[in-house]
Amino acid sequence: MKNSMIINADIKDGIINRNIYGHFAEHLGRCIYEGIWVGEDSVIENTKGIRNDVLEALKRINIPVLRWPGGCFADEYHWKDGIGSRSDRKRMVNTHWGGVVENNHFGTHEFMLLCELLNCEPYICGNVGSGTIQEMSEWVEYMTFDGESPMANWRQENGQQEPWGLKYFGVGNENWGCGGNMRPEYYADLYRRYQTYVRNYGDNKIYKIAGGANIDDYNWTEVLMREAAPFLDGLSLHYYTIPGDFWLGKGAATDFTTDEWFITMQKAFYMDELITKHSAIMDKYDAEKRVGLIIDEWGTWFDVETGTNPGFLYQQNTIRDAVVAAIHFHIFHKHCNRVQMTNIAQTVNVLQAMILTEGKKMILTPTYHVFDMYKVHQDATLLSVDTNIGAYKYKEKELQQVTVTASRNTKGALNISLCNIDHKEPSSISIELRGLKETVKDLSATILTANKLDAHNTFEEPENVKPADFTNYKLDENSVDINLPPMSVVNLTIQ
Repeated sequence: MKNSMIINADIKDGIINRNIYGHFAEHLGRCIYEGIWVGEDSVIENTKGIRNDVLEALKRINIPVLRWPGGCFADEYHWKDGIGSRSDRKRMVNTHWGGVVENNHFGTHEFMLLCELLNCEPYICGNVGSGTIQEMSEWVEYMTFDGESPMANWRQENGQQEPWGLKYFGVGNENWGCGGNMRPEYYADLYRRYQTYVRNYGDNKIYKIAGGANIDDYNWTEVLMREAAPFLDGLSLHYYTIPGDFWLGKGAATDFTTDEWFITMQKAFYMDELITKHSAIMDKYDAEKRVGLIIDEWGTWFDVETGTNPGFLYQQNTIRDAVVAAIHFHIFHKHCNRVQMTNIAQTVNVLQAMILTEGKKMILTPTYHVFDMYKVHQDATLLSVDTNIGAYKYKEKELQQVTVTASRNTKGALNISLCNIDHKEPSSISIELRGLKETVKDLSATILTANKLDAHNTFEEPENVKPADFTNYKLDENSVDINLPPMSVVNLTIQ
């Protein structure tokens, strides 16, 4: 069939919240320690303990918001253990992730410094599972109160005179599981109680996020919206793309089969159904879409790399991960009127990471490059797109071969991002540009692709998979004929 698209440049479908490009950094494996924090005495170049190479790489992709300290770790984290002199901080065992000792050297002050250096918003997840209301309330007071109080005085004694700005606060995490094994009715009441004491001090207004559903637990969403909607600003959703079985074997990150490639694509597309159904429930109680759907854990999850600690969740990152990321962004954009933030898991050395480190060495993953290419969509206006696209057929099953999203940014540039998920076949597409005020004269394009299913970057070959200029298109007035290679992500920019 003839593949075609119409980009309606004059039809606006919403604003793509920049926080859709958010990140997640948990005290898990080598994400924080070694990945982000090396300490001020490290031989690795750092800024007040935060490694410079990772810092600079993350700056380039314009991280808008960073979630911390977990994850499951959040519901065993007691913030007072992580402030004051590092030599005096309490040591503990990280019971969730690898049974290693957590020395609490990276705490509230260090996290806020990281966000300041990245120029991003902090998103802190509070402890409902094993913490008290007083503990949570005092943490917010410690960070945001500008005045005379025990917590504000303590913050100043620890070197931070002015309060920090804190916009996003999660009241618990996965409270259906590692955060307490709660029923939704019980958690809804707990949420109402805890959030009461997450106070707004002065001009600091906190966007409160409730712990939402695990995948397709639609009853959880129903109960939370019915019982607590007036008290929350956001409701989370967690879903990971896993080609295998969570408990019996998730599948390898590299050296996988074409069957596993196709299944991974299927599982990635499932995010659209999840958002659609959870949003429909939210609409019943919040027709104005005041409450944001916050997908604060998403990404691929495979078996750990051979020889690594199973509790560290360290996996390689291939062109398959890049395609999965692109699929997700296209889905998130489509639902931008409800989806107000997402946070990929995780930033460094864990699951679908942006960056992998090994001592002084650092490499950027294919997923990092998609974030870099797609940063042009942050806070842009989503445009209407009509498509007529053929199928990616595989063993009597099929998926839409090419997905697309288009937006116009505040500077007037039109960006069209396309993803060919087919592992074998290219796709020729005719794109018609409608609603433009003048003929297109300036078009540039970037591509991320590979010629091998599990192409990835290594510390020996760090640039196996990286973006390149793309020229396999023909521009004719306000139409573009383009040929997308298999397994490719392309961004077209029209000035």
